[in-house]
Amino acid sequence: MTHRRTLCLLSLFCLGTSPLWGQNFTIEQALSAPFASDLVAGPKPDTAAWMEDQQGHRNLYTAESDTKGHFQVRKLTAYDSDDGQEMYDIAWTPDGASLVFVRGGDSEYPEKSDPNPTHRSTGVSRDVLIVPASGGTPRKLGEGFSPAVSPKGDQVTFLAHGSVYAADLQPEGAKAHQMFIARGDITALTWSPDGHALAFVSDRGDHGFIGVYDVATGRIQYLSPSTADDADPVWSSDSRRIAFIRVPGLPEGSSFARRTAPPWSICVADASTGEGRAIWTADEGPGSSFREIHGTELLWSKDDRLIFPWEKEGWSHLYSVPAEGGKAELLTPGEFEVEDMQLTQDGHSILYASNQSDIDRRHLWSVSTAGGKPQQLTSGNTIDVAPVDTSHSIIYLRSDAHTPLRPAALLSHGATTDLTPQLIPSTFPGKQFIAPEQVLLPAADGLPLHGQIFLPPNAHDGKKHPALVFFHGGSRRQMLLGFHTMGYYSNAYAMNQYLASRGYIVLSVNYRSGIGYGLNFREALHYGRDGAAEYNDILGAGHYLQSRSDVDTHRIGVWGGSYGGFMTALALARASDIFSAGVDMHGVHQWLPPSDAKPSHDPEANAKTRKVAWESSPMAYLSTWRSPVLLIQGDDDRNVPFSQTVNLSRELTKLHIEHEELVFPDEIHGFLLHRSWIAAYEAEADFFRRHLLQQPDKESH
Repeated sequence: MTHRRTLCLLSLFCLGTSPLWGQNFTIEQALSAPFASDLVAGPKPDTAAWMEDQQGHRNLYTAESDTKGHFQVRKLTAYDSDDGQEMYDIAWTPDGASLVFVRGGDSEYPEKSDPNPTHRSTGVSRDVLIVPASGGTPRKLGEGFSPAVSPKGDQVTFLAHGSVYAADLQPEGAKAHQMFIARGDITALTWSPDGHALAFVSDRGDHGFIGVYDVATGRIQYLSPSTADDADPVWSSDSRRIAFIRVPGLPEGSSFARRTAPPWSICVADASTGEGRAIWTADEGPGSSFREIHGTELLWSKDDRLIFPWEKEGWSHLYSVPAEGGKAELLTPGEFEVEDMQLTQDGHSILYASNQSDIDRRHLWSVSTAGGKPQQLTSGNTIDVAPVDTSHSIIYLRSDAHTPLRPAALLSHGATTDLTPQLIPSTFPGKQFIAPEQVLLPAADGLPLHGQIFLPPNAHDGKKHPALVFFHGGSRRQMLLGFHTMGYYSNAYAMNQYLASRGYIVLSVNYRSGIGYGLNFREALHYGRDGAAEYNDILGAGHYLQSRSDVDTHRIGVWGGSYGGFMTALALARASDIFSAGVDMHGVHQWLPPSDAKPSHDPEANAKTRKVAWESSPMAYLSTWRSPVLLIQGDDDRNVPFSQTVNLSRELTKLHIEHEELVFPDEIHGFLLHRSWIAAYEAEADFFRRHLLQQPDKESH
């Protein structure tokens, strides 16, 4: 079936089919609300900027508040087509008069070739652009990514062609020029507060350095170089010192860190001489393996303390330590995870998002850099992340069960307000969306699992209903009781709402190796290529649905993307007696050696690793695969090789196992075109309609 024919058939289906209970909205409508991201505070009080993705039209917005807390929102760019060009890396100029951003390329893998999902015959480019904060036509500074604006406001540096370029902000006609060349993959361009030097990370593969480029002399100085992997540089306020995170190399035979590793440390070095030392080192045991949080990993406060995440207690928490060294102080105690952090403008407190006291949502908190009791800033049924301090207010991103992530403001007197309600289309059916319910269920081996269940409007009619299990990707993800904070899973949440409106009971499962529930849950034993222990969670989800009196046990399906595609394929390959059909989006079907693997010199150990990886793969169980599957993938996928779907399709064909394909030429893993998401989800809805809503008894196939 070709892509064109699929779209035509599905359009007819969507227009001609209505649910029996009056909830009449389409997938296109369910995905029509904008999604906000990349929020950054401005240098002027009460200003911020962010990106809005409105049905594939990505544009830059700003907000500015007056003294009474009234916000003026301005749209700065006018990109009006679903052209697959991302917008990211937003930065203000120091005077607040302009904003710099990147348009095009792949934000997840910026060093790779620029994706072209619209098949533009002239090609595409990844541009660093600048636009006035008052609005106007963006001006191209050069082709590249990761722009960093000098605190002096005279130039913007960015990465291109494996080296560092600079563009003068004045005069307007000046062309970008190469600033310097250095070995390794250069990332994390970070200006000193006084603008005299630029810090950067030089990734050399099995180790990495922090480098400092002196603008006046053109000299490059590496800071306390070693065999470890150094990253996340942050300057002191006097521009004389740099702190960074140092992670030792892994032992021979290791693929990647699990629960423990050689302990990581925080180093501080003199930016001019390069001399430095470890001022703090993690303990052996829990927390010895460095665990990243979202966004910034290291902050330097005004009281000369360094704030960082650490899993010493088995949860991702914030700690602080004096920049001269000493004992680390726990700032956020309890059984919950901190997701992101920002310094307040005075540099003495931290704003952060966590799932404290509400484990399947996120809320905002603050705590002093010197310690003390954390203060809760938001609560309720919203999901609140990415806070930035803008003087008289905190601007952040929030979602809920009915509306995707959008910018909001928490005012000094405690009131909250959405900044862009006018962007939500009148036809968006969010008010019809049901609030998913938290579900606690056991895996087949007894491990407690969290999930969310979406019940259709007719769930209590006394009849048995078809059901679906949704597995997220990652696997370092946690699905929430509302629209997710990542665009990919925000779309998936809307799709689960659509499926529920069509009569399915939908169970979204937060399986082992995901985040949100502590170190031991995330680093579960024998997961993934080391034994596929998540199969116990697949069985647990299936058995849970089978136990419900409102579920037709002969009509249970499964779907997911990426790692969720792996879970879907594993469910169909090993449990076709439970799962009658599945939709596998860009899934892993055969585990390959990890890219960071360090093979052992023991051939038997290497052979055992390969054997376990094979036995953890869906491809190893094709002899018991019976249920039909729809395979969906873009062939420019940079996360999961397209060959994974090619190979599975070939083997399913050999075994005469029913399967269908939907391939998007030149699309990447997280589809860049809004219309690709709609086409994929319409194909999924049609597939499940044919195999579950109209399916004969299980024994007949």
